[in-house]
Amino acid sequence: MDDHQEGRCENCIIRQLNALKALSKEELKRISDSKVMKSVKKGDALFQEGEKLNGVFCVRNGVSKLSKMSDNGKDQIVKIATKGEVLGQRSVITEEKTNLSAVALNDMEVCYIPKNHLTDNISNNVEFTKAILVHMANDLKFADDVIVNMAQKTVKQRIAETLRYLEKNFGTDRDGYIAMTLTREDIANVVGTAKEACIRTLTIFKKEGWITTDGKRIKIEDGKALYRLIEGL
Repeated sequence: MDDHQEGRCENCIIRQLNALKALSKEELKRISDSKVMKSVKKGDALFQEGEKLNGVFCVRNGVSKLSKMSDNGKDQIVKIATKGEVLGQRSVITEEKTNLSAVALNDMEVCYIPKNHLTDNISNNVEFTKAILVHMANDLKFADDVIVNMAQKTVKQRIAETLRYLEKNFGTDRDGYIAMTLTREDIANVVGTAKEACIRTLTIFKKEGWITTDGKRIKIEDGKALYRLIEGL
């Protein structure tokens, strides 16, 4: 299959990871005829908090951070979005400005889909509507878990949990380091703490022999110890 055919929605295996899998071949063809494929460089924004979106972004490759600016000017990362995620759909469906920013953590390939395809198919395709509701319900569940973690777990526990999450979801490179490299500031923004506290905690983990580092790269050496910390054992 050539790149053009592979890039069409009806042939794209990425859609199996999101609500687009509920659409018919004809519906997918109509989306494919009007979508725009975009390359997004590391550090660039797909959209900023407060924007009015006229479409959604389906992630073909790459990773982005979804974050919200707090009242004190700190960025709180609420989710790491990967291949198969559809970004911006809540804002498009509710016709509200975005409450989050989406910034590429590495080079990305996304498909920009005009909003009429989302709204028209919600009106006409019950299975697609159900799939959208399930996706939003899962997002709410994830947000609930984040809130509980922030309230009940220590900074050490949250950083340990973040490291295990990154290793589980992104794997390791040939040297055993977590394949998804986040800055210390990004890790701090995931767990909701200061960068300095994040650095101190990682230093403690290194002294305990639980991790090793090489620049920004982190390798988990003792996953069981991190698990015991997370569970408070």
